[in-house]
Amino acid sequence: MQTRNFLQVELQQQLNLLQDEVSQIRGVTEEQSYKLEKVLQRQRELYQEIENRVSQAYTQPAAAPAPDYTQQSNAQTYSSDLSENEAYERAVALIMKDKRYDQAIPEFQTFLTTYPNSVYASNAHYWLGQLLTIKNMPVKAIEHFKVVVNEFPNSNKRPDALLKLGTLLQEQGLAAEAEKILNDLINQYPSTTAAKLATDRL
Repeated sequence: MQTRNFLQVELQQQLNLLQDEVSQIRGVTEEQSYKLEKVLQRQRELYQEIENRVSQAYTQPAAAPAPDYTQQSNAQTYSSDLSENEAYERAVALIMKDKRYDQAIPEFQTFLTTYPNSVYASNAHYWLGQLLTIKNMPVKAIEHFKVVVNEFPNSNKRPDALLKLGTLLQEQGLAAEAEKILNDLINQYPSTTAAKLATDRL
């Protein structure tokens, strides 16, 4: 009886120790999940800020004179000699730093022609979709968003591309197709901001 009681006490102590370890692990996991969610939220906020800036640039009257086509020509000639990373960074810089949004379109197009299998290909298609949407060219924008959705299943741009695609299809009067796209977004990425916006749109 003493031996059995001793073993029971020892087992209970081990069980308590294991429970404490599980609680600690759960706490660490929850903390890491919270930090990850904060990072993802910040990333979404940055993407939204970029989109807002691009939209404002197109809707505000141009304060500068007509585009310098000489500069544009030189930029495109120069970009053809760049490495993959430099070419992509240059195209993004046209939006983020130089505010030359019209030039960014041919720059991304040139990038995709030169580097069709680039790791940045899905991002380039997404940016083209965004820029063409803002320029009121929805049909061409839809083509690029479809590329992101259909050819890059692992892209971090895919949820937003689904949202943009569904929105454009809806605006084009293709309600059934738009509804399917938005439902796919909600089912595949239920916890994303894009899914929440898709729910509101539906």
